Amino acid sequence: MSSPAVIRIKPYHYIHVLDNNKNVTRVELGPQTFTRQDHEQLVSGPDSMIMIPPRHYCIIQNPIARDEKGKPVTDNLGQTKIRHGDEEIRFEQEPFPLYPGEKLYGKVSPLQVVAPNTALRLRCIRDFKDDKHSRVAGDEWLFEGPGTYIPRVEIQVVEIVKAIIIKPNQALRLRARKEFTDKSGVKRRAGEEWLVRDVGAYLPNVEEEVVQTISAYVLTDKKAIHLQATKTFTDVFGKERKAGEEWLVTIDDAETHIPDVYENVIGEVKITTLTSRQYAVVLDPVGEDGKPQMGRRVLRKGEAVFFLRPGERLESGIQNVHVLDSDEALLLRARESFKDGTSERKPGDRWMIYGPSDYVPPVQVEILEKRKAIALDENEGIYVRDLKTGKVRAVSGQTYMLSPYEELWEKDLPAVVEDLLNKNDGRSNDPKAVQKPTGPRIKTRVVTYRAPHNAAVQIYDYKAKQARVVFGPDLVMLGPDEQFTVLSLSGEKPKRAHVIKSLHLFLGPDFMTDIVVVETSDHARLSLNLSYNWFFEINRDGKFNDGEKIFSVPDFVGDACKAIASRVRGSVASVSFDHFHKNSASLIRQAVFGADDNGKIRNRFSFNSNGLVITNIDIQSVEPVDQRTRDALQKSVQLAIEITTKSQEASAKHEAERREQEARGRLER
Repeated sequence: MSSPAVIRIKPYHYIHVLDNNKNVTRVELGPQTFTRQDHEQLVSGPDSMIMIPPRHYCIIQNPIARDEKGKPVTDNLGQTKIRHGDEEIRFEQEPFPLYPGEKLYGKVSPLQVVAPNTALRLRCIRDFKDDKHSRVAGDEWLFEGPGTYIPRVEIQVVEIVKAIIIKPNQALRLRARKEFTDKSGVKRRAGEEWLVRDVGAYLPNVEEEVVQTISAYVLTDKKAIHLQATKTFTDVFGKERKAGEEWLVTIDDAETHIPDVYENVIGEVKITTLTSRQYAVVLDPVGEDGKPQMGRRVLRKGEAVFFLRPGERLESGIQNVHVLDSDEALLLRARESFKDGTSERKPGDRWMIYGPSDYVPPVQVEILEKRKAIALDENEGIYVRDLKTGKVRAVSGQTYMLSPYEELWEKDLPAVVEDLLNKNDGRSNDPKAVQKPTGPRIKTRVVTYRAPHNAAVQIYDYKAKQARVVFGPDLVMLGPDEQFTVLSLSGEKPKRAHVIKSLHLFLGPDFMTDIVVVETSDHARLSLNLSYNWFFEINRDGKFNDGEKIFSVPDFVGDACKAIASRVRGSVASVSFDHFHKNSASLIRQAVFGADDNGKIRNRFSFNSNGLVITNIDIQSVEPVDQRTRDALQKSVQLAIEITTKSQEASAKHEAERREQEARGRLER
């Protein structure tokens, strides 16, 4: 479709006309009526001119070249020259057309207004010079508000930077991106960090990187902070700190503290409070020069409040003042030489502080233990050892306080004795024995044992190498070197050794039962269940030898039963079964007790070695051991019963017949 020959161009409009003869495109501006020649062609238009209102701008791509007076430059053919690939920013001006080749990039935009506390981060993309600076490609800087930013083609807007508000008790931690001089005139090196403590808005420079916002620690009279230096520097208080040094910041230094970049916060430290009845020992205290005094100890008494400095620690925490009653005392030992009032104490010295009083030990004194006077009845006691001589003694019947060089001594007993002492009756095989409810024995207490009535207890002193016997009822109290004589007696039926364990020996009268197997002259083996009555014949008028005599035989039960069984077996072996069956009691009594010169059986069998006397023997049962003998005996008994029964029946029948004949004879008369 051909373009019209006459084109009416309105005001502020333009068209592009191509001269086909010269192949040159020109611009025709309105208002006018344009008559197109035959060799001319309308390329574009009519189009509106570009209007830039105040405080606006636009970007023109491929702009035309202009001379010094601002007029377009043309070549010898009349074609307007353009700067290919370049851009031009145009601001407020009269409406203008776009020459052939020019393009509007985007649209007409308002100028960017930079608000207060904000800035534009700019980057130079090509070298240029302005009135104040000479910029090189790659340079970055800030355009700080408030203000209107006038764009340039050589400058690229990277981002909008907002100011960071630093509140009271806050600081901004910054890091240098490269070497530069900051706003305070301080030279910074790349990677260096510092704090900005000024309250208000802070706009970071392009060479500055915001690491974090740090809040201050609020210090009170009950709280401090523990700091450590990561490198040598001078802190905000003007004091030089060495790398690795630790210190406290308290309310005496400042109400709030913002940790510096070279300060590492270890933690918060609570205040230590001592009342008037408390004290504490501080180990490795910090001296006036701020350095720890290793190995030293400092006593601090209440009332007092203090912070533990770095490296300091409390020995055993906060301790109460030692309050002593009238029957209490403290055992002390000197750590080092010092003067205690009028006394000179040497390391290792021991002494005691007696009550009633209160006591705070100095750092040169170590409290070994708190002692209390031990009230002892006549039947109670304790074992005390002298630390200097090593001698052990028993103390009883008084209220006793240990001296500085005395200690309680623990007396160990054999396990069997411990077990027997925990039984009420002292016999380990008694099923009715009841455990004491008092719990385990206190080893420092004197060992006591209640000897029962009609019993004897033997105690052996290993130091004096002699024994003593106590007859009951009485209370036995063991000395430090004494031990009980444990009786190991035979028991059960037939007797078996080491069945009964006991600390005391009953003196009788009592009985014991045994089963003895005998064999008659006609080889009949019988089991006899015998019971012996016995007692110990002893003189209790205080003779020591009589008491020792009853303990001379370790197992009087086993020895007596063996001796009696031997006599019974010897006597029964010489008689027949029938004879023994008819005269068993007399045979056994005569075998055990013997007969006097008149042939009368004696009534006792004495053991001279320990004074044991057997007074009677009871035959509880006689049973054959062999089954055939038992059957034969049972058959003979049944036969004897049957013969006796038949004899009685025959006698009764004969008597009945006799009476019947007498009665018949009377009737016949």
